[in-house]
Amino acid sequence: MEPISVFDMFKIGVGPSSSHTLGPWRAAQRFLAALAKKSDPSTVARVQVELFGSLALTGEGHGTDLAILLGLSGQDPETIPLDEVQRIPQAVRQEKQIHLYGTHLIPFTLEQDLVFHFDKCLAQHANGMKLHAWDESGQILHTDTYFSIGGGFVLKEGETIGEEPYVELPFPISTATELRRYCLNENANIWEVVLMNEKCWRNGLAIKKGLLQIWEVMRDCVFEGCHKKGELPGGLGVSRRAAGIRQTLLGVPTYENADEFLRLLASRPYKFQQIVKWIGCFAMAVNEENASFSRVVTAPTNGSAGVIPAVLFYYICFADVKVSDDDIVKFLLTAGEIGSIFKKGSTISAAMGGCQAEIGVSAAMAAAALTEGLGGTVGQALMAAEIAMEHHLGLTCDPVGGLVQVPCIERNSMGAVKAITAANIALESDPDKAKVPLDNVIKTMWETAQDMHTKYKETSQGGLAANIPIVVPEC
Repeated sequence: MEPISVFDMFKIGVGPSSSHTLGPWRAAQRFLAALAKKSDPSTVARVQVELFGSLALTGEGHGTDLAILLGLSGQDPETIPLDEVQRIPQAVRQEKQIHLYGTHLIPFTLEQDLVFHFDKCLAQHANGMKLHAWDESGQILHTDTYFSIGGGFVLKEGETIGEEPYVELPFPISTATELRRYCLNENANIWEVVLMNEKCWRNGLAIKKGLLQIWEVMRDCVFEGCHKKGELPGGLGVSRRAAGIRQTLLGVPTYENADEFLRLLASRPYKFQQIVKWIGCFAMAVNEENASFSRVVTAPTNGSAGVIPAVLFYYICFADVKVSDDDIVKFLLTAGEIGSIFKKGSTISAAMGGCQAEIGVSAAMAAAALTEGLGGTVGQALMAAEIAMEHHLGLTCDPVGGLVQVPCIERNSMGAVKAITAANIALESDPDKAKVPLDNVIKTMWETAQDMHTKYKETSQGGLAANIPIVVPEC
């Protein structure tokens, strides 16, 4: 199996979807890089992008069109100013031209140059896209086919995962059984084994710095979402709710930033019902931001980006333990490894496996990390991941109107609560007596994904999306 870094599982980007926004954005960037190696950018007279399968069916609602235009315009999802996310695509629509690479102005008409094939799907994956470039004479300069395989991962046609650069890890892990064996042999926690692997890519200081940057984006995303009101974009008319919950629980703000907000939360006593409300608030805050094309972290996807931040906030504020920066780094190391095992043994793409591949996986990641953070053993952490996924098996992906809003935002709250519940059950259990090993539930998840009807895999053609009587003009 391919080596997967924790930084592959946690990527900073722009919402609302890792497979439909971040993936196509990265594909457009890769296409431009490959094109530049073959031709002078000034010789390009036209580019065209074709979208297939799920990318076509829910692409506009998921911001695929925006992502492609931004990628072709030379913008990067980690660094683009958020006020440019809407402005640049709107300028392309109005002016019918695009600054290719950010520098080379060529004609671009959405009706002709961004084609949605609603009735076609490429055989290799449900999220397929073809990109083409021509010169002034109409001669083809370059063409590529890419697949957005979930979590922001992109493959070009003919590639296999992990082709380059290959890293030889001291503890190559493809299953939970292997992970547990390494931990037992090394007398180490999950995070310690993962850290030793991560040092094949980065030194310890860079790992800590990078993961704390991931945490800061998560933290700021929760903070922003907890303080913004109004209606989400896209035409569905969904109102933000996190800010209202925050106001009910906390009142008028007496703080100025995310750090002060966190410290205030941790300093106050809360009853059980209030803590549950806070967990839901944190998760919905992230995914309301995600639906608004704001900065989020794939965890392991954008659609499930709220679960891990919500559980981290719970861990820091309400779990009755002192949590340091090092503890946050350990949490993310453990969570990232559990996510990579699911990716290797099943999928983290809703277009391949339904929402069990997103919310289910994120809940499993969070449950294992929280269990270890609260003093659980390796066996208990893996048991928590299994419990969390076991109770998400078969969950469909059926976004109403093709938007990552209904039921996606609330599902993050449910996933966070299930993750915490799974951790609490595992902490009071003997994993040696567990009837369902984590590897077996991963295998079951993949079999369930294969049996699931295509209409329940992020097409908006089944489930809630087919039964909510709302006509939504996709954004």
